[in-house]
Amino acid sequence: MIDRIATRTTELLGRLTIDSRFNGPPASANGGYACGRIAAFVDGPSRVTLRKPPPLETELSVHRDDDGIMRVVADGVVYAEACSIDPGILIAPARPTMAEAEAARNRHPGNGIRHLLSDCFVCGPERSNGLHVSPGILDGHDDVTASPFVPDATVGDADGVVPSEIVWAALDCSSYPAVALQSGPICLLGRLSVVQRRPIHVGDQLVAVGWTLAVSGRKYRTAAALVDPDGVTVAQSEAVWIALTGDAS
Repeated sequence: MIDRIATRTTELLGRLTIDSRFNGPPASANGGYACGRIAAFVDGPSRVTLRKPPPLETELSVHRDDDGIMRVVADGVVYAEACSIDPGILIAPARPTMAEAEAARNRHPGNGIRHLLSDCFVCGPERSNGLHVSPGILDGHDDVTASPFVPDATVGDADGVVPSEIVWAALDCSSYPAVALQSGPICLLGRLSVVQRRPIHVGDQLVAVGWTLAVSGRKYRTAAALVDPDGVTVAQSEAVWIALTGDAS
């Protein structure tokens, strides 16, 4: 198990700290947001693997090792690894309208109850300063989820462009396994890759669609896409989710 950095030649690429606003579970960062921050150090499309829950308000160092892998470290502990990828093309199994996505979000099983991810920056239903991407099962599609994604000015830059880490965050919770969403168990993100095809701006009316690719034991391999009103995919992701054991409610 890789959890401490071994003796090897490394190049320091930079440092990052994740603000407490961008939490997933209460004491750690939203996995997709963290992956997006890390991916900024990779040239081109990338995949980020989380080795431990990414901490909040903690300085993380990003190193490139002599094996070509980037590792994200604090106090000798490896929190994540990242590498470049050659992405494939994903086709969403459904292209819901905004009204259909809103209806699905209203069916999100976490609405009105407290649970581990109630205050997640992305999917927390009661999170006033979050993204409100709370996916629910799409009507007529038991294994497809959907939610609106309409980024507001609090997540845009001075030109109204939504940073890539926010796009990664939206695609994270959008890819949550549909079967786990319906009946449990709670899952946490293990790996995420994202391809963004065009800039996303504040106020864009997008629909987030998620679906499952494969299941193996506690691992769920899933995909998600952000689709514009013309049905064009503007960003896509593949993810691996790990089901928690025991009671994590």
